[in-house]
Amino acid sequence: MKNGIDHNALLSDAELLNEVKRLTADERRATARLIAALGELDARRLYLGQGCSSLFTYCTQVLHLSEHAAYLRIETARAARKWHGILDLLADGALHMTAIGLLAPHLTADNHERVLAAARHRTKREIEELVASLRPLQAVPSSLRKLPPKSPATSRLLETPAVSQSTHLPTMSVASTVESPQPGRESRKDLVEVKPLAPERYKVQFTVSRETHDRLREAQDLLRHCVPDGDVGVIFERALTLLLSELHRTRHARVDRPRATPAAGGTGRHVAAAVKRAVWERDNGRCRFIGAAGRCTERGFLEYHHVIPHAEGGATSAENLELRCRAHNAYESERWFGVSEEDLVREAGASYSVRTELDDGGV
Repeated sequence: MKNGIDHNALLSDAELLNEVKRLTADERRATARLIAALGELDARRLYLGQGCSSLFTYCTQVLHLSEHAAYLRIETARAARKWHGILDLLADGALHMTAIGLLAPHLTADNHERVLAAARHRTKREIEELVASLRPLQAVPSSLRKLPPKSPATSRLLETPAVSQSTHLPTMSVASTVESPQPGRESRKDLVEVKPLAPERYKVQFTVSRETHDRLREAQDLLRHCVPDGDVGVIFERALTLLLSELHRTRHARVDRPRATPAAGGTGRHVAAAVKRAVWERDNGRCRFIGAAGRCTERGFLEYHHVIPHAEGGATSAENLELRCRAHNAYESERWFGVSEEDLVREAGASYSVRTELDDGGV
């Protein structure tokens, strides 16, 4: 491995990118060949002669694959033997094994070509939505239930059945008990389960505190006149609508009656409300950085970025501002100045960040 590290360290940026692409393509082709071989081994039941009672046992005990890796490969191998074209899609990178595992139970002689074509280059979440369109599920009844205390070391998501606590209140499906976020953890997206049930319906599960539970109960009582059954899904939707309205107002100045102010901006660092609105609408609330592989898809941690830096005389105008995610804002700062934003601020002794934040007062 030392030689491999030394070799990679000698590559230029362009050479390293090409090397990673080549190795990824090689890995896909090798995986497809392994899947095909496992399928044939399974059909011949050669694992029995090796002292294993199943292909899964052979994969985990003889090939020393993890349980998850073994399961994915076995499911993919069996689907590939049944439905023509899966191995080619896998080798080409158009389908990943997770997608094949999710789709396999729903493929039929009539739909497999259409479904596999629709699944090309889709993410796991998009595949789950495709599966939901193939087999729509009924809406999950709302339920509210107190969960048993969990050990701090436990972060496994729990499926909570719908159990009614009273006769006059519906129940809300509040599940997925998780530990408190640890310092430095980047995202809590994995702590909330969002599962497509049908093309236009999702099941959302999460854990709330006692204080939030009490607020929910109070909201149910106050909304009885318009939501008689206290449906938590309706309350959640209304609350999100109000929250988004407030966030749009504070983050990029979207209001019903904007003031008649020019969007030309000024020479200071302050971003005028009209400039915020113009930049946000033009960039569609998404990072505008365009790399060799295309435009960045990030919609979180967005910041207003000076194309020509403010320190170099760039105006704080709609023409000179673009949305950037935090990573690409820092990346372009490093490319322009040759140092990180943190080093630049520290060297200048400035009391403000080089980046222009989206929230109020973050300039």
